[in-house]
Amino acid sequence: MNLNEIEHRIFNIENNLDFQNVAFDVFKHQYHNCSTYNKYCNLLKIELNTVQRIEDIPFLPIQFFKTQKIISGDFEQEITFSSSGTSGAITSKHYLKDVNVYEKSFIKAFESFYPNWKDFTIIGLLPSYLEREGSSLIYMVNHLIRESKKKESTFQLNLTRQFIDYLETDSSPKIIFGVTFALLQMTEAKIQPKNTIIIETGGMKGRGKELTRNELHRVLQKHLRPKAIHSEYGMTELLSQAYLQDDLFTPPKWLKPLARDTTDPLTSKLEGKGALNFIDLANLYSCSFIATDDLGTVTKDGNFSVSGRIDHSQIRGCNLLVL
Repeated sequence: MNLNEIEHRIFNIENNLDFQNVAFDVFKHQYHNCSTYNKYCNLLKIELNTVQRIEDIPFLPIQFFKTQKIISGDFEQEITFSSSGTSGAITSKHYLKDVNVYEKSFIKAFESFYPNWKDFTIIGLLPSYLEREGSSLIYMVNHLIRESKKKESTFQLNLTRQFIDYLETDSSPKIIFGVTFALLQMTEAKIQPKNTIIIETGGMKGRGKELTRNELHRVLQKHLRPKAIHSEYGMTELLSQAYLQDDLFTPPKWLKPLARDTTDPLTSKLEGKGALNFIDLANLYSCSFIATDDLGTVTKDGNFSVSGRIDHSQIRGCNLLVL
């Protein structure tokens, strides 16, 4: 199986049939080459010839990224991403064979939502992520900052007077990637940013009461009055992101959500309510079939909402606001 050809097909998917064909090829590859995934399939007594629909593909519980090295093939990783966690907690790790695959995934997705993004000043208001190593979000935003045409694009650790004055007086278009608690600090400082799209990435990091996403957006809209408030859905274990610009998250064409029955974890469907599974074909060299701990609804057209987390799960203060 030619992986370079599969990679090319992943980022040129046009329709559901394309997605299905590539997904089955990726499944076959990972079934044979990801030892943890293969053992998991064997324990479930699932063989290649028994999988006829993408809903039949087994989804690896996301917790395995904390305890196993999830790779497809035999390689020395180029870079390792790790999740945030409290002191002493076991964190998820994602080992990348080729970081160019991740770059291709986030750039192509971001451009589909923000076609003229290079003309925007890109600001990373992500202090808690900057304070640790291995954040895939920091890697992505850093790349966007470097590729932006605007010299003002930067990471911002604190709400300095100079930064506040810039936001309130400069009328050029801006995109702020902001962690929740830092955005709420902006509301407390009564900042009114001009011509700004805010992309919230979730996460209170134990610095206050968790808000639902709708509550947060109402607070931000009331006090900051930005041009728009959007959300980004992503995690260490996925190499693709979905963006919320209206009421639902829209994934790129190589990322598909499914709804998992919470009473039968081996049953998933293409639409409906339940725990969220994802097929992320950008995870070509790890595992593309991930069962998350997030709860939500998948719509007929493949968009999704997030409503909370499964009760027994650890709360990850990363890219999700819980109820």
